[in-house]
Amino acid sequence: MIRRLAILILALAASLSAATAQGFPQGFRTPADLVRASLVAEPAAVAGAQPFTLAVRMQIKPGWHVYWRNPGDSGLPPEVTWTLPAGFNAGAIRWPAPERIPIATLMNYGYEGEVTLLVPVTPPPSLDPADPVQIQAKLTYLVCETECVPGSADLALTLPVGKAEPDPASAALFARARAALPVPALWPLRLSSQGDTLRLDFTASGLTPEAVRNAAYFPYAETAIDNAAAQVMTVDETGLHLTLARSSPTDPVPTTLPGVLTVDAVDAAGTRRLAFAYGDEPVLPAAGAPAATVPNPPNPAAAAPAASDFDALTLATAAAFAFLGGLILNLMPCVFPVLSIKVLSLVRHAGEGPARLRLHGLAYTAGVVASFLALAAALIALKSGGAAIGWGFQLQSPAMVAGLAYLLFAMGLSLSGAVHVGGRLAGLGDGLTRRAGLSGSFFTGVLATLVATPCTAPFMGSAVGFALTQSAGVALTVFASLGLGLALPFLLLTLWPPALRALPRPGAWMETLKQVLAFPVYATVAWLIWVLAQQVDPRGLLAALIGLVLVGFAAWVWEHGRAAPPRAGRIAQAAAVLALLAVGALAVTLPRDRAAPSAQATADGVEPFTQARLDALVDAHRPVFVDMTAAWCITCAVNEATSLNTRAVRAAMAERGVTYMKGDWTNQNPEITRLLEKHGRSGVPLYLLYTGTGEPQVLPQILTEGTVLSALEAVPASGRSAALAR
Repeated sequence: MIRRLAILILALAASLSAATAQGFPQGFRTPADLVRASLVAEPAAVAGAQPFTLAVRMQIKPGWHVYWRNPGDSGLPPEVTWTLPAGFNAGAIRWPAPERIPIATLMNYGYEGEVTLLVPVTPPPSLDPADPVQIQAKLTYLVCETECVPGSADLALTLPVGKAEPDPASAALFARARAALPVPALWPLRLSSQGDTLRLDFTASGLTPEAVRNAAYFPYAETAIDNAAAQVMTVDETGLHLTLARSSPTDPVPTTLPGVLTVDAVDAAGTRRLAFAYGDEPVLPAAGAPAATVPNPPNPAAAAPAASDFDALTLATAAAFAFLGGLILNLMPCVFPVLSIKVLSLVRHAGEGPARLRLHGLAYTAGVVASFLALAAALIALKSGGAAIGWGFQLQSPAMVAGLAYLLFAMGLSLSGAVHVGGRLAGLGDGLTRRAGLSGSFFTGVLATLVATPCTAPFMGSAVGFALTQSAGVALTVFASLGLGLALPFLLLTLWPPALRALPRPGAWMETLKQVLAFPVYATVAWLIWVLAQQVDPRGLLAALIGLVLVGFAAWVWEHGRAAPPRAGRIAQAAAVLALLAVGALAVTLPRDRAAPSAQATADGVEPFTQARLDALVDAHRPVFVDMTAAWCITCAVNEATSLNTRAVRAAMAERGVTYMKGDWTNQNPEITRLLEKHGRSGVPLYLLYTGTGEPQVLPQILTEGTVLSALEAVPASGRSAALAR
């Protein structure tokens, strides 16, 4: 993860540097200069209940490339958002077999020159011949050379209603597109593990080394293998064998590895590239094939694109949503540990006078807003470089989680009176100068932002998702509104004189209250260590716990050094500094290898999320409930305990044959990130209900049992029989 982000930042910097050297704006290449996109249909007319195929054609400038469904070490695949007439249902994209595209030390999977993405479409049983079919699509993509440029295209097509006949003008395009698709597997596959490698044995008796060349395997899962490592091919009398490097030796060995095998087959006629699909990749029906039986026609309301509300957002509404989300964020459990710090800070400064208190409120607000702008800038830079990240991305780093735990533990020790350092950071120290006190309020705002990121408030998800698809100026405006909402209650208390007069005067009681309020901070530390346990192996967890011991030792030796003679005090302070340096080294060197996330375990009828499995279920018109969560998402944990894991909800899902899929975003998972972005979100939680027909229903981010049960009532009764038939 760290290597990928670093490379992407360098790529973005190189892009900006190159553009600057050529002279903005004349020398900068726009997406339209790099990719020409068009939309074509087969056949050229639509008949009721007769499936047809749409082709999204992308012609790419030489030297540049776009990405496959699994982009490899960096990048994002193209996405298409359809706007179809009522009753029409678009299936999943059928991906042509990709190529391995090396970029520096990375390996990407994608396409150069030209690629055509095929999408099957099923119309309703009856159509009005006098009413042509209007189809619109929003294509978004990332096109890269050594730098990356995000682009989009608005595509439209009008088709007459009538007898569905092939269009000779587009026949060659569709023939090439179908020829590039992987076909059902020809050779049986057996998967085994050998230490840090995976061995793929394809049974093909009679195959000779002269008959095949350049075999490559492209897994659908983005974290299954080390993409940049060489894939070693051997051929013997039993068949074809590939040895792949695993992405992480500490991950559980996969029992299956869905993906695409490509080989160059050599015969008397020359060399042909063959591609075989293994796993859940659906097969595209040929033009003119019989219509698939759909249990219930799509509901026109349900068939509206799920992201329509998201697309309709404007800067004003997004900023208003962000402001409301930030305001509500003050009530979320993530921010509670910092609330104690803010309350104590207000009480401590109550005697300083209204003008001084207003400065503290403004300093705190500046800290919050500056932190949100810094997070926005990091998100914009990384996403522009192709990183698949979103809100809360910093908590996907074990080093960040450990560092935040150490910081809060030190602050808890300060609140408990064990040490009198750290006050400058929290704004609680004694004897600080006027400047230090204001800086303390500023950094309290920084800390409030950091601990708020595990929570998502109502209105906030769609606003942040909108911001990250817009220009940098729009995104920064939305994030600034979010920060203002979070800071507003504290700011109003400092600006409103009657509220200030209601505050109690400082006294001895403050010491007892301060020590009591340390315990919510300790509870947050315990939660952060639990989150860390989902991200690292047992050795990494032990290292993190040793770091807590070192923080406690540093606090103890520093405090005792304050009362010691000068020479002994300097030795004690040096020991404390060395201990803190050791803490920093431990945090930085925590292993990045992903532990098996608890949410990925298949238990109690919950399936781990993969895009391939979801596509297969949706194409089969089976009802699915998708729960996107993370160990560090407190909102997610509350929703699961109160609304998703209840007996009534599980019984309703079982009765209707709903497949429950859970995606764990505790660690970086680009497949989950793309699904979040597809539905206008930049972070978890996200809850989707596929009823078996049409687009999914997006449930609120704050759930109740009644909300979930009401949504499940929309699942057709046929969902149960479809599930029993599996």
